[in-house]
Amino acid sequence: TYIGRAMMEPDEVTIAEVLGRQGYATGIFGKWHLGDCYPMRAIDQGFDQAVVHRGGGIGQPSDPLGARRQYTNPILIRNGHEEQFTGYCTDIYYDEAMKFIDASSDAGQPFFVYLPDNTPHGPFHDVPPDLYEHYRAMNIDREMFGEQSGHRFGDPDPEFLAKVYAMIGNVDRNVGRLLDKLDQNGLADNTIVIFMCDNGPNSPRYVRGMRGHKASVYEGGIRSPMFIRWPGQFPADQRIEQVAAHIDVMPTLLACAGVDPPADVALDGRDLEPLLRGQAAEWPDRHIVIQSHRGNQPIPYHHFAMRNQRWKLLNHSGFGKEQFEGTPQFELYDMNSDPLEQRDVAADHPDVVAEMTQAYDRWFDDVSSTRPDNYAPPRIVIDPEHENPVVLTRQDWRRADQQGWGNRGFWKIAVSEPVTVDVRCRLLDSQPAAQVSLDISRRPTLQAATDDTRLEALFEDVVLEPGEYEVSVTARNGDEVNGAFQLHITSTRR
Repeated sequence: TYIGRAMMEPDEVTIAEVLGRQGYATGIFGKWHLGDCYPMRAIDQGFDQAVVHRGGGIGQPSDPLGARRQYTNPILIRNGHEEQFTGYCTDIYYDEAMKFIDASSDAGQPFFVYLPDNTPHGPFHDVPPDLYEHYRAMNIDREMFGEQSGHRFGDPDPEFLAKVYAMIGNVDRNVGRLLDKLDQNGLADNTIVIFMCDNGPNSPRYVRGMRGHKASVYEGGIRSPMFIRWPGQFPADQRIEQVAAHIDVMPTLLACAGVDPPADVALDGRDLEPLLRGQAAEWPDRHIVIQSHRGNQPIPYHHFAMRNQRWKLLNHSGFGKEQFEGTPQFELYDMNSDPLEQRDVAADHPDVVAEMTQAYDRWFDDVSSTRPDNYAPPRIVIDPEHENPVVLTRQDWRRADQQGWGNRGFWKIAVSEPVTVDVRCRLLDSQPAAQVSLDISRRPTLQAATDDTRLEALFEDVVLEPGEYEVSVTARNGDEVNGAFQLHITSTRR
């Protein structure tokens, strides 16, 4: 999710690209987190309209406002350009989505809306005040979660949780507004609505007794509700027990829309439509893998979970580590009889452990051999025809030390055509005035200075020939050495 690893390979084919080719209007409103620069942006990957924040969240190093971190009146990115908005961020996303739905309806055009909220998420100082007061009055404590809360965070902080639940309540309210909009436009019966989330909580919340939390591979960290509504097509009030995953969303929606996937694209997921229609369809068992840990590339067996319908195999080696020591400590759970993962039965079923580790090995080999230099991150492309200026942030810089965004790093870029650029280097508000050095591989180091009134340095008329480069900034003030906050690269002429 950082150090240049949150950029999607540009050759990947998104559902927005497939539906767009079939005449759908496509819009994203909220969190993209798959690349802030060309050619990885949402507008480069099939979306006609995009109102998003940069990086993984508001208030992170990619935010134009930096440390000010405001969810209310944020600067967001509309179709590649910064824009000042008024209101609370989640309300803005839903407002923009509903305007997009109105425009699509007026044009008689089918639409695909992707609405990924960045809440609930820190920073938590900026929440809707009415909802905050509502939950603050509850004085949320451990007793409210009950015996089966499943959290492992110690005693809850009622003040903090009031802010978390204010964000959740705001999402609930906006989902209601969206459903009302579909009713008002006469679209409810012809629109599929999916509601799901990405991972477990990072603080004490009700999780129905499941173990783990965000960044865990126990159920409390990875199990997500998935609600799907299509009136008149999918029976209401049914609960589908078959195990499914995020990879199933694209093939399912394409099937429901009557759109064939591209012949040259291999989809990993499975079409859920027969299950959603309540049909007695054949459903062969399969393995679904989730692996998530820090570092520069996946490590076999490191912090993974593998599910089929009955069994779950995992190695809970720790999200925050690049590697793990020794051999995997496999745990096996019978999810039919023990859905809360209380009894590790790996020693009782070595045959199941062996079968599932072999399936994991096949999966790992498959995802590791998709392309040459498989795990190398994509390069940001300097191409003024598509993006100008280009903003480089700590979200995407590379670092030798892989922990956190860090204080110094470098960006990997590519230049497609000869270009002359101005490079504006912004320092953090907390940094003192400094001597600033700009290093671009195969070029002499450039020098400039900042002062206390203007924490930025400008490097003008830098000529770049086509090729690949590494770019870094060093800001020195006495013994204090920092990197840049952000670089703005503006092409002045070609």
